[in-house]
Amino acid sequence: MHLLKDGLEKHIIFETNLTRKLTIDGITQTYPVYKIKLDQLYFNDQNDRIATWISQYRSQHNGCAPDPTDRENYNNIIEQFIVESNPDAIRKTKNNIKMTDQREPGVVLSDGRIIDGNRRFTCLRQLAATEERFGYFEAVILDRSIENNSKQIKILELSIQHGEESKVDYDPIERLVGIYTDILSTNLLSVSEYARSTNETENEVKKRVELAQLMVEFLEFINAPEQFYIARELTIYSTLEELQKLLHKCRTEDEKEELKNSVFTNILVRPAGDMARFIRGFKNIIGSDYQSDFLNEQHEIAAQVIDTLPSAQKMNTDVIRDTIRTNEEFTDSLERSMDKYLARSKKTETRNRPIQLVEKATNFLESIDTNILLKLNDSELKRMHHQLDLLEQTLAEVKENLP
Repeated sequence: MHLLKDGLEKHIIFETNLTRKLTIDGITQTYPVYKIKLDQLYFNDQNDRIATWISQYRSQHNGCAPDPTDRENYNNIIEQFIVESNPDAIRKTKNNIKMTDQREPGVVLSDGRIIDGNRRFTCLRQLAATEERFGYFEAVILDRSIENNSKQIKILELSIQHGEESKVDYDPIERLVGIYTDILSTNLLSVSEYARSTNETENEVKKRVELAQLMVEFLEFINAPEQFYIARELTIYSTLEELQKLLHKCRTEDEKEELKNSVFTNILVRPAGDMARFIRGFKNIIGSDYQSDFLNEQHEIAAQVIDTLPSAQKMNTDVIRDTIRTNEEFTDSLERSMDKYLARSKKTETRNRPIQLVEKATNFLESIDTNILLKLNDSELKRMHHQLDLLEQTLAEVKENLP
């Protein structure tokens, strides 16, 4: 069914006096809004959030995704995910629509795929189950198909979902899934195209591309490749951000791999307490004299953890919570390792503190431009001599206390 070609004649869409402005291919124009029968529409499986949920469905159904051609069953499955993800938001939106009708038009393709308005569509479906007047979705209909215009349609979706003000924030992991799919996996968009679509800087997008790659590597490490819902349910985004900062302190690619494997193991086992704060403890060890010993010990623990992981087909968040995270031997080993090397690095830092202060003082003195001294007036010269005398006295006292 082509909504624009066949819809009016077959009475499945109806004209309204509403319009909505959209920017497509760099051109902003006003589009008419139609009322469309709900049974002609379906959720967009290319949407970042929905794609994350579908990864969960696949893991629970032997790798099979819900079939969009069976629209009623497909929509019921996706609707369940949408409701469970944020029931309060669904309740509020449904109450608003019930009191004032649908106020903001969505955007759909000519085949009924919804590009913008998943939550509103969900609420209307639920309301229509008891009240016939809610059986229509108001939306702009774009005369395009995702097969022939996938890039332009993705840019439009990103612009609507992330580039406009007052939009509901996505879960940060869901955004990483989208970045991985659109930039790293399918190469549908470049970094610059993605940045323009979401009204961000290229540097901001590049940082998230790095985070998306870390997310994918973590899932591969725990034997759950592309099971993105696990990353979302384990709420690992802030920990990945900490890891991203730590990796910049590594000198070689081997060090980076060792550090990632250590952090991934800690994410998986999750020692007690705030995980992000626990990972920040790595900052005091990485770059210290104990880095190599620490990572070697962590590597041994990681090997033991990995040996207990089930096959990819059986790996899920229940296994992580009920089996891996209840293993006190793993948790205690990681905590002892961190505490031991954190204590050693802090001792070394305390012991080296006087040296660091002297080095810093030397650097400050060496940075003085002696040519400026010739331009000092009498008052300034007097002040300078006084400070140098104090410095000499302090330096003499320090030397006297050296063994």
